[in-house]
Amino acid sequence: MGVVALLTVYLVVFLLSLVVPGRWVQGYVRERYHLNGLRVFIVVVAAWVALCSYRVLPWDFFFVHRWEMLATATVVGLVFTLAIVLPAPPTGKGLLADLYLGRLENPQRGRVDAKMFLYLVGAVMLALNVSSFAAHQPKPGVILYAALFLFFLTEYLFFERVHLYTYDFVAERVGFKLGWGCLVFYPFFYCIALWGPAADMPLPVLIGAAAMFFCGWMLARGANMQKYYFKTQPGRAHFGPLQQRALGDSVLVSGFWGISRHVNYLGEILMASGLALSVGNAIGWLYPLYYLVLLVPRQIDDDKRCAQKYGPLWEEYKREVPYRIVPWVY
Repeated sequence: MGVVALLTVYLVVFLLSLVVPGRWVQGYVRERYHLNGLRVFIVVVAAWVALCSYRVLPWDFFFVHRWEMLATATVVGLVFTLAIVLPAPPTGKGLLADLYLGRLENPQRGRVDAKMFLYLVGAVMLALNVSSFAAHQPKPGVILYAALFLFFLTEYLFFERVHLYTYDFVAERVGFKLGWGCLVFYPFFYCIALWGPAADMPLPVLIGAAAMFFCGWMLARGANMQKYYFKTQPGRAHFGPLQQRALGDSVLVSGFWGISRHVNYLGEILMASGLALSVGNAIGWLYPLYYLVLLVPRQIDDDKRCAQKYGPLWEEYKREVPYRIVPWVY
């Protein structure tokens, strides 16, 4: 049952991404993207709710069949990696590096962009997992965890266009890291806290967890939105109440980007920490730990890329904003 269900979800998301109406927008690396992620997300989640409401499926179906689904997703992720990497021209870095990092930067065919599809199918599957896992142990902290995660996934797809200007689309290729990551790691590891029993967290802790999550969300979303408007409307003098100031009209040095050079990464870590705190088990802290392991090396790589791209402007930015991620700490 789990094998069929997971393959069905992946297939339905793919077919809906082809037929559901969307909008054509311009991105940073490509001129045309067809975006309908939020509509596809709503259709699939609504269909799952209907199936459970009419008792076609139990609410905790994805939790009961989680191991079958994880194994199937792993195979799909590996097959996808081989299928998208091997036919493409080598990058010169060696086969293992190409398999892991990918060869194609932004593969796209018709309406379907590979990166956008991967993030969409990962988001849909994560939403189904979070909802179903929460239904298996509906404690207050788990319900808060599910509500926060569903809010995050919904607003992520609502601001789908903004993510066309983020690191993943600008700098990464499509290989095992991105393909297997979105098909397997994203939907199954991000909800790692719900794989184990949740603690009965007191109300003040739950309030603190929600506050930490939304503080992180404001930093991450605010920083990405400010950069998006700067890239798409460079003549804009203000971002809300924040004045836009840039070095050489290229490197933002005000607002969120005056706090630290990768303040959006700090926001991601705070959101993950708030989610882990709401559930109160040790395994849940693997999620924010993963962000530390992922984002610190990414910050180092991104700094190198920006130094090559902007030259002296980047050195000036580093002098004005000395902290990499966490102000006064790192």
